[in-house]
Amino acid sequence: MAKINWGIIGCGDVTELKSRPAFNKVPGSALVAIMRRNAIKAEDYAKRHHVSKWYTEANQLINDPEVNAIYIATPPSWHEEYTIAAINAGKPVYVEKPMALDYEAAKRMADAAKEKNIKLVVAHYRREWPMFKKIKELLGNNAIGEPLLVQLEFYRPALTSEELSIEKNAWRVDPSVSGGGLFHDLAPHQLDILYWLFGNAKKIHGTASD
Repeated sequence: MAKINWGIIGCGDVTELKSRPAFNKVPGSALVAIMRRNAIKAEDYAKRHHVSKWYTEANQLINDPEVNAIYIATPPSWHEEYTIAAINAGKPVYVEKPMALDYEAAKRMADAAKEKNIKLVVAHYRREWPMFKKIKELLGNNAIGEPLLVQLEFYRPALTSEELSIEKNAWRVDPSVSGGGLFHDLAPHQLDILYWLFGNAKKIHGTASD
């Protein structure tokens, strides 16, 4: 692939600040099309960010011959459908975390990518942060000896009723859309770093409470 021509499906806050700018900064990479269900918002996004094409249907973007790589930044309820459609179109996929609503959906996505020999990656970008790369280097060099205990604590206050009245917040705690609330939304980054630094877990135990 001489040049990566990205198409974005879903244009929420994460694309405004993180992913979209990067696509145009990396050599040999460019954002050429976006998709958003609301036509007015889609056109506005494209104009503000100088993107030549915008769509309101995901399959229109997926089947655009100019687009050769697809970034899926919708809520998780759409990840499986759009990922498999893109894979079937022969296009590599970069999908936001959490990967899917549940393990079964994630496995179907991974199996489809393997069957078609199409690259599928999840947005665990923190592995490339200099801080974590340095930690991994120190661990690899046995700079602190053998780790015997790692404790990670991450706290986030519950969304207020005012926050839940805003659509872009409310979906995050709707299991049918997000898969499992703020934990499902935020914990993948924390867990991925632990796996990357220390290897696969031998035993997992979890509890949930109101």
